[in-house]
Amino acid sequence: MSTTNNRLIVPALGRVYSSLHDFAETLLRVTAGLILIVHGAPKIVDPMANIGMVEGLGFYPGVVFSPLLALTEVVGGLFLAIGFLTRPAAFAATFVLLVTVWFHWVTLGQGYAGAEKSILWAAMTFYFVIRGGNAQSVDARLGRTF
Repeated sequence: MSTTNNRLIVPALGRVYSSLHDFAETLLRVTAGLILIVHGAPKIVDPMANIGMVEGLGFYPGVVFSPLLALTEVVGGLFLAIGFLTRPAAFAATFVLLVTVWFHWVTLGQGYAGAEKSILWAAMTFYFVIRGGNAQSVDARLGRTF
């Protein structure tokens, strides 16, 4: 890990950045989790609706993987939002998002334009695979992290 200590152009902002660091990281984690929940909610309501799409990606049998996709998005999103089992939840979300990158880029032939959002989301969730939940998480309250 780099220990480079860059000097700020406006040194007075140092305290602002330091005081908002944990808040910004928590906001990013909660936002990512909540959006995953909202995105996955229709799949929980009808987990069999995506069988064809899931099988089109090569995940057979779709009757198993379609509900797993729904659970990953909703339960994984909830766990990410509250910071419980943050790393495994973020890993599962990152995996799903990388599959969607492949789906949009290769399967649908949309290239970067189609995969752009999934790339961004995968990078965001991967951040939490590496960093974990932070001090404002259930993991921290339990005093244990994966």
